[in-house]
Amino acid sequence: MNTPCRNLMPEHRKLAEIIEMMHTASLIHDDVLDESVVRRGKETIHQQYGTRIAVLAGDYLFAQTSWFLANLENIEVIKLISQVIKDFAIGEIKQATSLFDCDFSLDDYLDKCYCKTASLVAASTCSAAIFSGVSADIQNQMLNYGKNLGLAFQVVDDILDFTQSTERLGKPAGSDLVKGNLTAPVLFALEQIPKLRELIESEFTGEGSLAIAVELVHKSGGIDKAHSLAKQNGDAARKCLDCLPQGSVRSSLEGMVDYVLERLN
Repeated sequence: MNTPCRNLMPEHRKLAEIIEMMHTASLIHDDVLDESVVRRGKETIHQQYGTRIAVLAGDYLFAQTSWFLANLENIEVIKLISQVIKDFAIGEIKQATSLFDCDFSLDDYLDKCYCKTASLVAASTCSAAIFSGVSADIQNQMLNYGKNLGLAFQVVDDILDFTQSTERLGKPAGSDLVKGNLTAPVLFALEQIPKLRELIESEFTGEGSLAIAVELVHKSGGIDKAHSLAKQNGDAARKCLDCLPQGSVRSSLEGMVDYVLERLN
């Protein structure tokens, strides 16, 4: 993964900086909207400094990314990365308007995952391909690689919310379900266990109802089905790399897919 690439250009490094700043900004805003107390084992920005400062900090980072993005002077990349900011907002709206909604479909879930996570990864990989001067076909394959990698990452993240401890997650386990954010394991579980719908639609007001719901998700096979979905997206991402010659670059990109899926082990 650390093999240097002789074709790495200054534009690639600037792009990486922009993407990381944009990602950080989105996490700050995401924590405000979700009222999250912990992120990666540390207090969130709004928990430390208040909501006002957190929102302004996120806005500042987004503004900085726009400035640096303009300085890249590549209209195709500017369009791609600008769309990501729009997708972030759409994803948050989709999530906010579907809390505790048991009729939220798997397709709806994947659309939300694309907007909140995969759009950024897809724009990153496609933009890097543009700066590398490859053909339009390879650019499109790299766009799809990033999309599927991002979807796999988000599904895995949603599985870990049920299978790992708070200490390993760096945030409270089960935090999505308690807020009504229905993810792949829950959606698959709902297909098998009607009682789960009752618990979710009650918004877990009954004593011990959240713990019962989590247990039902585990018993339903929903986690295994979500695991298969993540692998499906990972395999699709890997297939997109067939357009690249064998070598260290392709191996690194394949390694990213392996890394995402191996988080479940």
